[in-house]
Amino acid sequence: MAAEVLRIYESDPDPSKIDQIVRLLKDGGIIIYPTDTVYAMGCDIYQNRAVEKLSQLKGMKAQKNNFSIVCSDLSDIADYARVSDKAFKVMKKAFPGPFTFILPATNKLPKLLQSNRKNIGIRVPDHPIPQAIVNALGNPIITTSVKDDVDDILEYPNDIEIIIDQNTHKADLIIDGGWSGITPSTVVSFLDDYPEVVREGLGDLDDL
Repeated sequence: MAAEVLRIYESDPDPSKIDQIVRLLKDGGIIIYPTDTVYAMGCDIYQNRAVEKLSQLKGMKAQKNNFSIVCSDLSDIADYARVSDKAFKVMKKAFPGPFTFILPATNKLPKLLQSNRKNIGIRVPDHPIPQAIVNALGNPIITTSVKDDVDDILEYPNDIEIIIDQNTHKADLIIDGGWSGITPSTVVSFLDDYPEVVREGLGDLDDL
C-alpha cells in the first residue's frame, strides 16, 4: 500500500495535520519527515512493532539498531540519556540545531532501543515540523536519515518527489515539507565527558 503524502508548511505547521500524524504514530505507523538537515524516517519509540519494522527496513536487527531519537528540548533529554554538566553546557549551545549527541542511555529508554552499545543518539532539530510532532506526541520519535537508493553521488535526496518515489512502500505517511538539505547532522560522541566528532556534518563543533 502506497504511503499517504501530507503537505505541511514549515512556516506554520497545521495543528490538525500534526494531530493526524500523532494518531498514526500511536497506531504503530512509520513516517518520513523533514528536519533541519535531511529528510528522516521514524516512528514512536514506544511502538515496538514499528521499531522492529523500521529496523528491518534498515537491514538490521532491532536489538542492534543504531537509531537516534528526536527530543523536544534539553529537559526531555534527561529522561532518556545521562547528561554530564560538561555535555549539558555544549548541548545547550548546540540545540536546537544540526547535531546528534551520543550519550549513555537510561533505563527509561525502551528495551528495543537499548542496544548492546548502551548509548543513544539525541537530536533536537531546528525545524518546526518535527518539533511540533514530538511536542504533540508527548515523547520522542526515532530519526534515521533517508538515503537515495539510486544516486551514487547524492547520498541524501532533497527532492520530495524522489523521496516519495523511493519510499512510498516503506513508510505509512510521507510529510512533504519542501526541499531539504543534503548534508546530515554532525555526530558527536560524549560518552567520556569529552566531545569527539564521529561524523562531520552540517554542524560545526568549533562554533560551540
